[in-house]
Amino acid sequence: MALVQTFEKQGNFLFKYRGQFPVILFLLAIPFISITDYISISASNEKYYMIISVVLSFLGFLIRFYTIGTTPKGTSGRNTKQQVAEVLNSTGIYATVRHPLYLGNYLIWIGIASYVFNLLFIVIISLIFWLYYERIMFAEERFLEKKFGDEYLDWSNKIPAFIPNFTLYETSLIPFSIKTVLRREYSGVLACVIGFCFVDMFRNYLIGEELFSDTMIYVFTTTLMISIVLRTLKRNTQVLSEKDRS
Repeated sequence: MALVQTFEKQGNFLFKYRGQFPVILFLLAIPFISITDYISISASNEKYYMIISVVLSFLGFLIRFYTIGTTPKGTSGRNTKQQVAEVLNSTGIYATVRHPLYLGNYLIWIGIASYVFNLLFIVIISLIFWLYYERIMFAEERFLEKKFGDEYLDWSNKIPAFIPNFTLYETSLIPFSIKTVLRREYSGVLACVIGFCFVDMFRNYLIGEELFSDTMIYVFTTTLMISIVLRTLKRNTQVLSEKDRS
């Protein structure tokens, strides 16, 4: 099998299981939390690192929210069985970067990785993320090239794959929809909060502090309640539904 076909096959396989990446992060976090010397980190530095971690994840969600909220039905979905693209997204954030959702994912999970306070862990997660998603991006681009041909090639040749070029920005043809964001992103936000809580809980256990800080309890409980409400509205009502939206 030619190398290009191998990469495409691997990418399609990983595409189906891309939602499992957080599991890898959680499992790898355990030994790195265990070996990190938290006693030597001052309270001021710990607060500084925490702010950086939260800001990174928050920035990742802003990118995801804007991307999800300005894309039409049939694209940027949570489908896992196969690639789907009824139209080629080329305006809005897609005018600046070809894979904004994966960029958002990276920032979200690197924010959680940063919360471990271990530089080596951040580097390793970054490398794993790149190896994991490089194949997925390759498979997606092969799919789009086959479906849209020269239209896709003309667009992709001038748009960076992962690092945005904001000078290329064009106003999205699709208006931003907060309903779409609420309907589709609550589970991701909850998973991120669980990630931060997991790191905080395990770290507190190792250094002999209370497992659950008041802040974490409040953040987790609030996020969980909001997620339950949104899930209920999504499954049992039409409040969050919109025509021509995924």
